[in-house]
Amino acid sequence: ENLPADVAIFSAAVADFKIKEKKNQKMKKQEYLSLELEKNDLLLALKKLRVAINQINEQGKKKLVDAFELVNKNFSEIFEKLFDGGKASLELVNSDDPLQTGLEIFAKPPGKKLTNINLLSGGEKTLTAVSLIFSIFLINPSPLCVLDEVDAALDDVNVEKFCKILDEVKRKTKR
Repeated sequence: ENLPADVAIFSAAVADFKIKEKKNQKMKKQEYLSLELEKNDLLLALKKLRVAINQINEQGKKKLVDAFELVNKNFSEIFEKLFDGGKASLELVNSDDPLQTGLEIFAKPPGKKLTNINLLSGGEKTLTAVSLIFSIFLINPSPLCVLDEVDAALDDVNVEKFCKILDEVKRKTKR
C-alpha cells in the first residue's frame, strides 16, 4: 500500500548505513595506519636496542679481557712471592665468548708439576686463593677486606709470607 514510502524509508536507511560504513572504514583505516606506525616504531626501537646491547657486550668483553690480563699478571707475581718461586696462571675456558666463559686456575709450586688447584695441599690452596684474591684486589681495591680464618691452613712460615704480601697490597692500594 505505501510502497513508495517504504522504498523511501529503505533508501534513507541504506544511505545512512553507507555513510556510517564509510566513517567506520575510515576509522579502521586510521587505526590500521596508527598500528602500522607503532609497529614500525617498535621494530626501529628493537633494532636500536640490539645495536646498543651488542655495543655493551663488546665493551664488556674488552673490559673483561683487559681486567683478566691484569689479574692474571698480578696473580702470577703474587703467587711467585708467596711460594718463593713457582708459576701460576689463570685461563678462560669453555667458551670463545669471555662473557660466557669459565675460569681455570693453574698452579705450580716450586718442585711440583703444573696442576689444577684442586690437586694442591690445603696450605697451597690457601696461598693460591690468597694470590687470586689479592690480584683482583690490586686492580679494584675496596676500603675494607675481611679475610676470616685465612691463616687456618697455613704453617708459621706461610703466615709470615701472607703478612708480608698483605702489607705490600696495603701499601699499593692506599689512597
